[in-house]
Amino acid sequence: MNRGRAKTHDGYNGRQPPGAQGRWRQLTWWILILPLVTGVAVVTKNLYLLDYSHVMAGMLWTGADLFLGFILGPVLRRITPAERRALMRYLVPRTLLYMPTVAFTSVVGGWFLAHAFGFLSPGSPDLAWVSVAIGVSVILVVQGAAISWNEWRIAGELARREPDAARIQRANTVIFRLAAVQGSLQVLIVLIMAHLTVG
Repeated sequence: MNRGRAKTHDGYNGRQPPGAQGRWRQLTWWILILPLVTGVAVVTKNLYLLDYSHVMAGMLWTGADLFLGFILGPVLRRITPAERRALMRYLVPRTLLYMPTVAFTSVVGGWFLAHAFGFLSPGSPDLAWVSVAIGVSVILVVQGAAISWNEWRIAGELARREPDAARIQRANTVIFRLAAVQGSLQVLIVLIMAHLTVG
C-alpha cells in the first residue's frame, strides 16, 4: 500500500488548493513598500528617493510583463491543462497586488518627476517626448486594468469546486498577450527615459 499522499489532478499532492483566506496570504504584500516610499519622497520633495522608487517600480513592472508575455506564456501553451491550472493557482494570487502596485508607483512617480524637472512646461524642448510617454502610459494603465480583471476572474474560477478550464484558458490567453504588448510598450518608455536622461 502506498502511504504517500496521492497526487491529485491539480498537482497538489493530496493538499487542498488554497482557499480565499490562503490567497490573501499569497499576495505580495512587500510590494506596498514602493508606493510608501514614493509617498514619502513626494511629501519630503526628495528627488533622489522619488527617482529610485519610480525606476525600481518601472523595472519590476517591465520585467514582470516581459517574463509573463515572452517566457511564461509560451511555456503554458505547451504543458497539460492540469499542470496549467496547478501553476495558475499559485501564480495568480501573487500578481493580483503586485502588478497594479508597480504600475501605479511607476506612473505616479514618473508624473511627479516630469513635473519637478520641468518636462511638462509648455516651453520645454522635451515636451513632445514626455507627451508620447504619457500617451503610452495611459495605454498601459488601460491594459493593466484588463490584466487585473482577468486575474480576478481566474482567481474566482479557481476557487470553485469545479473550475471551468476553458474560461481559465481564455483569461490566461488575454493576460499573456496583453503582458507581451505591455512589455514591448514599456521598452519604448525606457527609450524615452534614456533620451530624457542624456538629452
